[in-house]
Amino acid sequence: MSQPSAPSASSAFDIPPPNLSQERLLALLEEHYGKTGSLKQLVSERDQNMRLDEKDGATGKDRRYTVKIANKGEDKALLDLQIAALEHLQAVDPSLALPQILCSKTGNSLIQLPEADGGNWMRTVSYLDGVTFADCEKTKELRHALGQTMGRLTQALQGFGHPAAHQPDFLWNLDNVEACRAFIPDIADEADRAMVARFFALYDIISKPLFARLPGAIIHHDANDLNLIVDEQKGTVGLIDFGDMVYSRRVNELAVTLAYALMESDDLISDGSDIVAAYCAECPLTDLEMAVLPMQMAMRLVMSVCISSHRAASYPDNAYLTISQKPAFDLLARLDRLNLRFVAAAWRKAAGKCATANGDKVLPWLKANQSSFAPIFARPLKREARILVSYAKGAEGLELLSDGNAHWAFIQQKMTETEATYAIGLYAEDRDCYRTDAFKSREGSGWRSTHLGFDVFIDVDTPIFAPLDGEVVSVVNNAEYQNYGPTVILKHQAGDTGSHFFTLYGHLSLATLDLLSPGQQVKAGDPIGYIGDASVNVGWAPHLHFQIILDLLGETGDFYGVGEPNRMDVWGDICPDPNLIVDFHPAAFETDATSVSDLKARRDHAIGPSLSLSYKQPLKIVGGKGQFLIDQTGREYLDLVNNICHVGHCHPHVVEALEKQARRLNTNTRYLHDTIINYAERLAATLPDPLSVVYLTCSGSEANELAMRMARTVSGNSDMICVNWGYHGNTAANVAVSPYKFDRNGGAGCPPNTQIAEMPDPYRGRFKGYGSDSGRAYAQDVGECIAAIQTKGHQGPAGFIAESMLGCGGQVVLPDGYLAHAYDQVRAAGGLCIADEVQIGFGRDGEHMWGFEYQKVIPDIVTMGKPIGNGHPMAAVVTTPQIARAFANGMEYFNSFGGNPVSCAVGMAVLDVIEQEGLQDNALKMGTYFQQGLKALADKYPLIGDVRGRGLYIGAELVEDRESLEPATEKAGRIINFMKNEAVLLSTDGPFDNVLKIKPPICIKAEHIDEVIEKLDRAFATL
Repeated sequence: MSQPSAPSASSAFDIPPPNLSQERLLALLEEHYGKTGSLKQLVSERDQNMRLDEKDGATGKDRRYTVKIANKGEDKALLDLQIAALEHLQAVDPSLALPQILCSKTGNSLIQLPEADGGNWMRTVSYLDGVTFADCEKTKELRHALGQTMGRLTQALQGFGHPAAHQPDFLWNLDNVEACRAFIPDIADEADRAMVARFFALYDIISKPLFARLPGAIIHHDANDLNLIVDEQKGTVGLIDFGDMVYSRRVNELAVTLAYALMESDDLISDGSDIVAAYCAECPLTDLEMAVLPMQMAMRLVMSVCISSHRAASYPDNAYLTISQKPAFDLLARLDRLNLRFVAAAWRKAAGKCATANGDKVLPWLKANQSSFAPIFARPLKREARILVSYAKGAEGLELLSDGNAHWAFIQQKMTETEATYAIGLYAEDRDCYRTDAFKSREGSGWRSTHLGFDVFIDVDTPIFAPLDGEVVSVVNNAEYQNYGPTVILKHQAGDTGSHFFTLYGHLSLATLDLLSPGQQVKAGDPIGYIGDASVNVGWAPHLHFQIILDLLGETGDFYGVGEPNRMDVWGDICPDPNLIVDFHPAAFETDATSVSDLKARRDHAIGPSLSLSYKQPLKIVGGKGQFLIDQTGREYLDLVNNICHVGHCHPHVVEALEKQARRLNTNTRYLHDTIINYAERLAATLPDPLSVVYLTCSGSEANELAMRMARTVSGNSDMICVNWGYHGNTAANVAVSPYKFDRNGGAGCPPNTQIAEMPDPYRGRFKGYGSDSGRAYAQDVGECIAAIQTKGHQGPAGFIAESMLGCGGQVVLPDGYLAHAYDQVRAAGGLCIADEVQIGFGRDGEHMWGFEYQKVIPDIVTMGKPIGNGHPMAAVVTTPQIARAFANGMEYFNSFGGNPVSCAVGMAVLDVIEQEGLQDNALKMGTYFQQGLKALADKYPLIGDVRGRGLYIGAELVEDRESLEPATEKAGRIINFMKNEAVLLSTDGPFDNVLKIKPPICIKAEHIDEVIEKLDRAFATL
């Protein structure tokens, strides 16, 4: 952009304004327009303007016009520009409140007067009735109306062109503001001169580099409060005086409007937001225009005071030239106190955009990658107990803030009382401690008191690590009292979005200053600092202040750690929740209103006592994610027992499928629906032939009961054979084939129509090992059961039901050939063979999709539950077409909810995840890895008598003596509780409750297995 060097004032200032008499003007109006009436003088700087009031003969009301006699020095081309613009606007947006051109009798819009009258140009336009903006109360509604008018005007002028608008040397063109730099010495007051110089310096940084990329347009360029006419009845704002129209940067239209409209504002950001919101609703601005808007507004004021100061020096007797200087200087002084980049962010927000230009890219990227960032601390804090530390008004311990060591001692005491290892200070908390002069808002009232970061109170010298790759922007010791002390700011790329953002780490140790240097590249996981003590920490208790920053707003080495409460909609975009990176559960930042003890008391009253809780000190679980369960404090527990949430707690694909179908339809199976058919076909395709007919139920108990009903109906027999210590569900029919229930407390013993086959336990049972000899030997007892049935005079069994791996029996893997020999005998006796896959199915085996496959058998009926819906209540029975036909004896099988569209959508999603994420293969690899770790522990601790399992279905049996196999039941319980305190959930199973059962979601990773083995090592070492 080429700039003129301090151009001189327009010649219109050197020529006195026209001064025709009213009598002559009335004669001219009658001659050229056929108009008559009374005239009233209007204010004008260099023209002669009059208002003509003409009586309407029909209505008796006045019709008003503005008669404009142009200064002799005015360029006719500029008058043509004004007329052409008004005609264009009338055509494009006729409802805009603007003067309308009145043509002469001969059709001319511009008339040159005779030389006897000065030879000036005359034009007449309609008069806008109303009061000036200057004389109105500046309400929110008025500001909105102003913004709307100016936005419509700018939008309507898009596409309008005129050669006279291009005035590169026009002094008032805001594009040429740099020309006014030469006028700074003409400003009378030294402080004002210094302030204006600061604005020019800031202009060089903010606006000037972007100038060539800002869209241009012809703009009105002078929406001052005397050119704005308010119709108080209609609530609209009109615009007059198009004499300063010019081709300029489009954003300057709004900048000029704001400069005048905010002269008397008590709240520049909010009042400006009203205008910007309405303007941008009509004429959206680009990101670059929004970035320079406050700067351009300030430069309009700078231009005004510079030009008026310069002209005042040339025309010392013209008081009009400096009439607006004081309010302009006052407004500049207020803007000088603000961070104009923050103002731009606030006005972006008002315009309906994210407050930062990169927010629409960075924030989605952070959310999408939230769980993938490296931890900031070496310890997995999400897995440890925490307390919350509040700085809000009335919070406990605030009286100690003046002494960082005393406050840290207070926090440590609270941590000890709750066995916490760290404390959290909250993001977006309005903190009473910041209501001091040091944190006064730059806006002039109130404080910056709302916390923009996330605090972790933790031991001095605890190392801090980079959560993702980045570049060191600054390493500075902000040593002022209650500042950050040693502070690190890193710059990061938001993936391939092309955008970047920053992270800030405050309250570090002095050693940090020697660890990093500006420009240094760091990788995720690299050390970047250490926690400082109170002496270095400028008065604060030892902690990390961690903050995400999308725009540094021109600050260097330091950044706002707190913001104005009433601006949090803006600050929240600039400094979004740090949890986007630290990825704690929301409960970590909340105080639970209901204590565990109170909730347990209510549960004891409201829920039947037969339903037990895990652990002597039960957990209150409020969330789940992947392989973790999360308690009411946000602490994550590694879940090693919840085989129901098979692909991970709250898997997003499964949740989305449920939500999507639930919004569309849920009904029963008496109607045709694609989902149930699609799911049944897909489920059956995972099974070997001839298993292909699917029945859908709501639970594993329903599935097993249906399977036994099928067996009895098809075989014509009633007796069932089950395996000792087996468990198949909670209904009466299932309890009747579950020795785990009927042979324990409250059980009535074995029912007459049930035969119990010996549990084929290769470790503790009569026949040792997993070979086929052992399998055949155990299967002989199934033959004994058949014989017992026949001895009673019954033809044979209805069926044989067995888990493919025994769960309640202690995670027992069946010896080779067991099911094959058992099935042969049952089928020979007329019974059906039921494989209960409720726990082991859907790829947990790792090598196979279904547990029975490792036994090289094909059951007659397969039952499924638990993992089928990842926690959603659904289950299934799959059998052969032959059995299905035989079961259809006229008695209908109908299940109100089994096979509903929502459940089927969930089931499809679970299969998607297993396939797409390779979870069956993960179960194989992680199961092998897990067993290797457990066997290494067994080599170290004789207490571990046996490690067994397939895939991620694992048991570790604890014995006091490896020869006698005396169960170590009490020690197993101690291990379980130790691990619970270490945020790992385990349980015991087996006839003696001495088997550690391990059945995690099959998405578990090696790093979590390493954690478990390390903690188990410590647990066993305590015994």
